[in-house]
Amino acid sequence: MSAVRVRQHVNPLGKKYQTPASPLDWEKIYAKPNQPLHLDIGCAKGQFLVNMAKIEPNWNYLGLEIREPLVVEANKLRSELGFTNLHYLFCNVNNSLDSLLSSLPPESLQRVTIQFPDPWFKTRHAKRRVVQPELVAELASYLAVGGVVFLQSDMEFIAVEMRDRFAANPAYQKVGAGEWLAQNPLPVPTEREIGTQKKGEPVYRALFVRREVVNEAT
Repeated sequence: MSAVRVRQHVNPLGKKYQTPASPLDWEKIYAKPNQPLHLDIGCAKGQFLVNMAKIEPNWNYLGLEIREPLVVEANKLRSELGFTNLHYLFCNVNNSLDSLLSSLPPESLQRVTIQFPDPWFKTRHAKRRVVQPELVAELASYLAVGGVVFLQSDMEFIAVEMRDRFAANPAYQKVGAGEWLAQNPLPVPTEREIGTQKKGEPVYRALFVRREVVNEAT
């Protein structure tokens, strides 16, 4: 992939990013639109999904990224590789999820990954972080029962915030007894994950499964 100069951080609350993405025509995006879908939120250059799509051709992959130049380059690479189960989309996921997934075949969304999102360190910028309670709830309305959400970060405070927000929603059940997962359950690491581990620094991981929520109202 050719080098692309792009801002490292993009403010999702900026005016440019307030228009929701248009609904997707799944029949045009994927050769087999009824395959299970893996949604990667904040896919950056998309190399993680390239590797996943290569080894799991029976899944469809959708990468969402707010930095448009990265999406253009990622889709160019996808086309060069000839993958028909992979697509990248420029959008602000915090206002686009409903419009993107509303036309998705039922029970298609079976895996979601949010890996090393921008931490936005300052408290006054906390609303810019991708994992807000509203996003957690929206994902629950589309994720198939038994589907999973995998979270990881090299920033402990961000990992804790993400984990706690999913744990607070009754639609999700945390997997594993410990505070963090010791290993990545996916067959492919991200470039950031590899770099962090090479430096001998910790990666904080959590896995959740979408459970059947029984309506307890009488």
